[in-house]
Amino acid sequence: MASTSVKVRVPAKVNLQLSVGPLRPDGYHELATVFQAVSIFDEVTARSRAEVGITLTISGEGEGDLPLDTGNLAVRAAQALAESVGIDAAVDLHIHKAIPIAGGMAGGSADAAATLVACDALWRLGLPRDELTAIAAGLGADVPFALHGGTAIGTGRGDALMPVLSRGTFHWVFALAEAGLSTPAVYGQCDRLRENSVVADPRISDELMQAIRAGDAVMLGRSLSNDLQAAALSLRPALGQVLEMGDDLGALGGLVSGSGPTCALLARDEEHALDIAVGLSAAGVCRTVRRASGPVVGARVSG
Repeated sequence: MASTSVKVRVPAKVNLQLSVGPLRPDGYHELATVFQAVSIFDEVTARSRAEVGITLTISGEGEGDLPLDTGNLAVRAAQALAESVGIDAAVDLHIHKAIPIAGGMAGGSADAAATLVACDALWRLGLPRDELTAIAAGLGADVPFALHGGTAIGTGRGDALMPVLSRGTFHWVFALAEAGLSTPAVYGQCDRLRENSVVADPRISDELMQAIRAGDAVMLGRSLSNDLQAAALSLRPALGQVLEMGDDLGALGGLVSGSGPTCALLARDEEHALDIAVGLSAAGVCRTVRRASGPVVGARVSG
């Protein structure tokens, strides 16, 4: 008998490097980025419903603040999947969120990816992962990576992926801010800060790739970079305090994650991550902290 409920767990991401090139004619920036999926997870549950339609409820991070209609990427993901196979969507979705909203960790994209996996299983479609990836790319630049997870290079808008062999486990502390930052606002500020400069084509750091392949946390820490960081700090100067505190606590490296405002601090090991988390909490420089490790797999059916 077909299942009437499917639960999918999907991870957050951190950009180990985000190189932002010139603005393209389509309004996007040419990007070269290195994603790593980390162990902060949202859970999406898809349940069968008798009537055609899509409903959405949310608990956890962002409860009461996020749209429950087509303004939510998860709803659009269910619609896109149904349209791709020529069926009417009939599903009740519930998202339990732990990934911060508007935090630069691709929580909305993760939920869309999880919805694709959950509805594919619920509706017994059995689509190959490359077909789901094509649908994911139409939803947003970060959605394909949330499907696959691990560590990967993203080019173009960030949606053209190449998996990267990563050795070992890296330990992270994420400092969550009181309020989110708009990704378009951060990119707009980045353009304003660079408007009198020649913007080079984006490229991936050789040292960063060597660190990932070797599992060398010290080398990775000194290789972390984000071209959006200056823009995020100019819009939210308090983030500078978080990064300075991380440095004082011995973090191997730190950066604003994606478009921010979450800050990611790399620790030597799990025990060091706990020390950094306790220090940040005691200093009161952020809303809360989360410890995580990576890389982890992307959206997968659980339970």
